[in-house]
Amino acid sequence: MSLPDFCPRLAGTRLEEALSDSPVVLIHGPRQSGKTTLARHVGDRHDYDYMSLDDDVSRAAADADPVGFVAELAARTILDEVQRVPRLFTAIKAAVDRNRTPGRFLLTGSANVLLVPKLADSLAGRMDIVRLFPFAQCEIERRNSPFLDKLFGSGFPTRRGDRLGHALADRIVAGGYPAALARPKPRRRAAWYRDYIETIVQRDIRDLARISSLDALPRLLALVAGQTARLINVAELAGPFQLTRPTIRNYVTLLEQVFLVEKLPAWHNNRLRRLVKTPKLHIGDTGLGAALLGLDAAGLYEDRETYGQFVETFVLQELRRHASGRDDDIRFHHFRDKDGTEVDLVLQQEGGKIAGIEVKAASTVGPGDFRGLRKLATAAGRRFAAGVVLYDGETSTGFGDRLFAVPVRALWEQG
Repeated sequence: MSLPDFCPRLAGTRLEEALSDSPVVLIHGPRQSGKTTLARHVGDRHDYDYMSLDDDVSRAAADADPVGFVAELAARTILDEVQRVPRLFTAIKAAVDRNRTPGRFLLTGSANVLLVPKLADSLAGRMDIVRLFPFAQCEIERRNSPFLDKLFGSGFPTRRGDRLGHALADRIVAGGYPAALARPKPRRRAAWYRDYIETIVQRDIRDLARISSLDALPRLLALVAGQTARLINVAELAGPFQLTRPTIRNYVTLLEQVFLVEKLPAWHNNRLRRLVKTPKLHIGDTGLGAALLGLDAAGLYEDRETYGQFVETFVLQELRRHASGRDDDIRFHHFRDKDGTEVDLVLQQEGGKIAGIEVKAASTVGPGDFRGLRKLATAAGRRFAAGVVLYDGETSTGFGDRLFAVPVRALWEQG
């Protein structure tokens, strides 16, 4: 797949707005997701100096004298991979308290500062955070997708199109990382993903925590990939290792901190008492997950159980990437009760509207596929906006009041 030097990002508008009123803006997300490219693209238009803390000399200078280092920076500065020098956050805080000019510092980080309390607390109230994900399909296609607007607003009109079939598996296995997508051959993309894991474990995770079993992390990550979109089961994850359950929990948190895995919390409502509260665990990118399992598109498509899990994770990733470019805050959950009734994704819009997404890898949909969505609609009451079964079919059509069957390709189509 050939990509241009710069693809407009869904998060770009939010970044520009944040720089207009916040003294510190952090773009955080996984390594190689395009943070530096986006920061420098915006910075070139607003006269920012650039400095990377991946550079050994710059990092050593910043770590030796963080206050003096910050004092010497230009009026507008990009600091790339700022998590590599945690002491800088306190120095930036002091500088901002003396001068709160909007857009003064544009930071990028490959660790989730929200999961590192000392870093998050040091710039509380002074820093706006913009999450950058790997590419969404609509970014790759250079289209604007109206999917979330339809989900929370107008609904989905009846229309027909072509089924994706194996082409959906191709997209899932390719993933969304720009450097991987730039490689035309699938086996070369898979090799990039494997090298990427090694780099993250040996550099970023080593920086975040001193752990004795670094070699266990790639194996744990492969285990998560095989269980993506399932309820987290620490005992099952700990099984292949000579490690305690608390240690495995800590390792999963470390993988969260570098955006390699994601916990999806359960949705709760006072009207429903018998709800499962366990979060689901998702691999951070389906291309990464497929490479960890050694699956190409054909192999994944043939393994229908794993394929179904990967389609669900793919849809979650796409919708999260869509939401990153919106003004309103959308929070993501899953729903399951003790009877096994479930909805794969529950989206709660700022203001309280609720929408549900059930994901099917199959090419047909029937009334029974809406069972969980109907229960969610009852629980949400007047806040329920819509329920959608996303499937790999041809027809978008209604299945009752605010219930729709919609082909998965609608996630990146403009119509």
